[in-house]
Amino acid sequence: MEQRALGADVRVGAVGLGCAGMSGAYGSSADEEGGIATLRSALDAGITFIDTADHYGMGHNETLIGRALRPALRERAVVSVKFGALFGVDGRVHGVNARPDAVANFLGYSLQRLGTDYVDIYRPARLDPAVPIEDTVGAIAEMVRKGYVRGIGLSEVGAETIRRAHAVHPITDVQIEYSLFSRGVEDEILPTCRELGIGVTAYGVLAQGMLTGTWRPSADAARHRGHLPRFAAGNVETNLALVERLRRIATARGVTVAQLAIAWVLAQGRAHRDVVALAGVSRPGRIAETARAAELALSEDDLDAIEQAVPRGAVAGERYAPALLALLDSERTEGAR
Repeated sequence: MEQRALGADVRVGAVGLGCAGMSGAYGSSADEEGGIATLRSALDAGITFIDTADHYGMGHNETLIGRALRPALRERAVVSVKFGALFGVDGRVHGVNARPDAVANFLGYSLQRLGTDYVDIYRPARLDPAVPIEDTVGAIAEMVRKGYVRGIGLSEVGAETIRRAHAVHPITDVQIEYSLFSRGVEDEILPTCRELGIGVTAYGVLAQGMLTGTWRPSADAARHRGHLPRFAAGNVETNLALVERLRRIATARGVTVAQLAIAWVLAQGRAHRDVVALAGVSRPGRIAETARAAELALSEDDLDAIEQAVPRGAVAGERYAPALLALLDSERTEGAR
C-alpha cells in the first residue's frame, strides 16, 4: 500500500484502521475473535495505522488490540491512542482531563491493556479547556523522553492550538474529521499542518456511515445516530440524495460509494502524501474492499465530477449538535464545518 508521512519520522499505509466499532461503538456488537481477525487482516493488507482510545469500550478496545498484536505483530503496527475523555458509569461524557499529572496515569493503564511498553502516537482526545495545551504536550514529551511514547498527536484542535503545541514538541499528526461532508479542515487546519510538517489522520471519512452507500434510515439507525443533525428528518433526505449522485460516479468507475469517498480523502493529500484516511472496519471480510480504495487513483475529471455532485456546503446539517460543537477547539476556526 502507498505510504503516507506523519510528521518527520512516521510512515504508515495511506488507509488506517479505526477500531471503535470493534468494542460496541455505533450500535455494533463487540466480537473479540472477529476484531482480532480484522486487525491481523489489516496488517496483511498494508493497513498499519491502528487508531484507538482508552475509552473505547472502557478499555476493551486496547485489550483487544493487545491480544491481536501480541507478541509478533507489534512492530508492524503504528498504534495511536487517545486519552483524557471522562465518562460516568451511565456512559455519559463528563469532560476531558488532560492535566500533566493525569498523562502518566492514563498512559500507564493503556500500556498495561495493550500489553506493550510504548505507544507510537499518544494524544489528548480533545482539548482540555482548563489546561494550556503547552502543559499537556510538555507532559507527553516527558513520556517521549522516557521511551513510553514515540510521537505526540492532537485531536480536533484549531490552527492556533496546533502552533502552540508544536512550539513545545514536534507534533506527529492531527486527527480530525474530514470527508466530502466535512471540509472545514481545508480552511486553516490543513494548511497549518502542511506549513509545520504535520500529518493529518482523517476520521469520519464515511460520514458516520452515510457515505458507505448502503446506509438507510431505520429505527436502529435513529437510536444510534439520531443525535447527529445530518441524520435528522429534513436533513437526511438531502444528504442521501447527495450519496446517490456519488453512486453514479462510483458505478461508472466500477467501485463502491465507500471506496470513492475514501479515495477522495486520500486525493486531498496526494501531492504531499500527508493525509491518512481512517476507516472504521470491524469485520475481516471488509478489509480487502477498504484497502482497494487506496489503489483508486482519481483523475482531475473524477475530482471535478465529485465536486459537482457534492459541492462544499451542500450537506444539510452540522456534524454535531450545537452543544457538542461548542466543545471542539477545531470549530473555533472559521468555516470549520
